[in-house]
Amino acid sequence: MVSFLNNYSLFACVVMLICSCSQKQERVMTPYGSVLDSVIVTEDFDLQQIQTSGDMIMATVSGPQTYYDYHGKSLGTQYLICQRLADSLGVRLRVDVCRDSAELVGRQQAGDADLIAYPSPGHIEAGNDKPVLAAELKVWNRPSRVDEARQQEHDLLTVRKVRRRIFSPMLDAKGGIISHYDHLFMTHSRTVRWDWRLMAAQCYQESTFDPRAVSFAGAKGLMQIMPGTADHLGLSRDKLYDPESNIAAAAKYIAELQQAFSDIRDHYERTNFVLASYNGGAHHIRDAMALARRDGRNPHRWSDVSTYVLRLAQPQYYNDPIVKHGYMRGSETVDYVAKIRQRHAGYQGVKSPHMGFHPSQPRKADKRKNKYDL
Repeated sequence: MVSFLNNYSLFACVVMLICSCSQKQERVMTPYGSVLDSVIVTEDFDLQQIQTSGDMIMATVSGPQTYYDYHGKSLGTQYLICQRLADSLGVRLRVDVCRDSAELVGRQQAGDADLIAYPSPGHIEAGNDKPVLAAELKVWNRPSRVDEARQQEHDLLTVRKVRRRIFSPMLDAKGGIISHYDHLFMTHSRTVRWDWRLMAAQCYQESTFDPRAVSFAGAKGLMQIMPGTADHLGLSRDKLYDPESNIAAAAKYIAELQQAFSDIRDHYERTNFVLASYNGGAHHIRDAMALARRDGRNPHRWSDVSTYVLRLAQPQYYNDPIVKHGYMRGSETVDYVAKIRQRHAGYQGVKSPHMGFHPSQPRKADKRKNKYDL
């Protein structure tokens, strides 16, 4: 009899546990791609359960105050506040970007997120039925935290962008030497059919010819290659500061971008789009092209598309349904392309010496025209 009661009690506990939980399908990323996984969700998934799971989910929409990707670095005032809260709790922060505010409200009502960051009036709320997390957030999210997050973002976007030594735009103007790495630009620019001086101009814009340059986002070396991009390109991370390895990887990445924009037939125009994508991301440039096409502008002409790259900083554009990747700090990308083109124009007076040339032994300039001159 006692054994029966014990077994019955155990059975009742199991039934109660099952009833207090639900199962849902959640899409998760694995090394092999995106898959649907069944996960158990308890009705009282609050702060303790978040810390046990090790993940805290923030749902928001794209925007300068909420969340955006900038050179591989996640930014946005509300994101930085949530990230600091996650750090203090010892958990990882996962960001789910919704298409619009209606989807965001739906996520909150369904309890599918732990934190909800609204773009207007700019506040963060805990998800439904999370009173302990809500109390923790109320204590954490005081005005000084907002000021700290804004200052952190300001610093990252201004004076701390790239730690580098500043070198002259030309090593020896009279001798026709742009940098110590001219022979590498000459070698690797051929694989992408670029004028070597254009690659030199891009390198100066990226690092001012400093092979030890490091950006706030973690991009490294002469051509500012991100570690994740290095992995994709097959460049060992311990070679990121090696000049030839870094330039070779950049040429490989440029080749990929040229293929990605192969629908742009004009070589000069395609190069503008490649430069813009190298800086701001091909997905944002494609968004700007879609907007230009919609408005009757030429999506394959940079002078038309650059206008929409700038407009992707405005809510009426980055919230447009045609835009797939949200907010972008487009002014930097437009300026990036313009400065490289301007510097390249200045460098075009430099003739290509023989390929055996090395800066320590300058040779007489070769007067033959480079067939890849742009």
